[in-house]
Amino acid sequence: MSEYRRYYIKGGTWFFTVNLRNRRSHLLTAQFQMLRNAIINVKRDRPFEINAWVVLPEHMHCIWTLPESDDDFSSRWREIKKQFTHACGLKNIWQPRF
Repeated sequence: MSEYRRYYIKGGTWFFTVNLRNRRSHLLTAQFQMLRNAIINVKRDRPFEINAWVVLPEHMHCIWTLPESDDDFSSRWREIKKQFTHACGLKNIWQPRF
């Protein structure tokens, strides 16, 4: 099994790839407004800068920069995934990690 190491650097810039469990799904583009709302809600409560974001049918790529005093990208992802999943009325739609 792979050993993932994450380096937490306050104010860091991060690249992420986040996948749906079903790689044939079109959920992210079909429900883009729900995804957008989840991102806006999390960004309002836990600010971060979006440098780039690409949404494809079943996965997305993005680059974020966190505030100078913050290194917690994991809780932001957890909340975005949770809000989107809840808005869609689904369960267990994400691949683990990012």
